[in-house]
Amino acid sequence: MTDQLLGQALVEEATKKSGLVWVRGEGPERALWHVWHEGAAHLVGDGPGEQPLTGLVDGGTATVTVRSKDKGGRLVAWTASVTELKPGSEQWEEVLPELKGKRLNAPDAEQVPERWARECRVLRLEPVSSTTDHPTGSLAAVPPATPATTRNAVPAALPRLLRKKKRNRG
Repeated sequence: MTDQLLGQALVEEATKKSGLVWVRGEGPERALWHVWHEGAAHLVGDGPGEQPLTGLVDGGTATVTVRSKDKGGRLVAWTASVTELKPGSEQWEEVLPELKGKRLNAPDAEQVPERWARECRVLRLEPVSSTTDHPTGSLAAVPPATPATTRNAVPAALPRLLRKKKRNRG
C-alpha cells in the first residue's frame, strides 16, 4: 500500500513539474505539453496550429513517460485511461482556464476557448498505474518518415572555385 501511495505521489509531482510528457497511445510516442489538474494530465490538440493527439482515443489507454526536469532523464512512466472532455461540460469548464494559461504563443489568445470547442479535442489522462523500473535496453525509436532531406555533399571542385574568386578580387 505504501509503495502504491509513493508511486502516485511520484507520478503527480513529476508530471506537475514537467513541461512536456512523452505519450504513446495506439501510434508513435510523442512529446506533448500538458496541464496537471485535479489528479490527471490534460492535453489539447488535433486542431489547426495545435499539437497532434494521434493514437489517443476516448476510452483507450496510453503510456505516459515523464522526464526529470533538472537532469532530463526518464523519471517515471505511468499508464493512463484516456477520456475526451466534451465542450461545455463541467470538467471542460474547470480545466479550460488552466490550459489557456499554459498555451504559449496562441495566435488568437482571446478566442482560444471558442476555437478549441469548435476545432480541437481536450483529453484527460488519468493515472491507472505507475512504474519506476527503468528498462535496461535502448528506448530509441526509428524517426518517422518525412520528405525532408539533408544537404548534399559539397562538390569536390567547389573549394578551388571559391579560392579563384578571392584571388581575382584582390
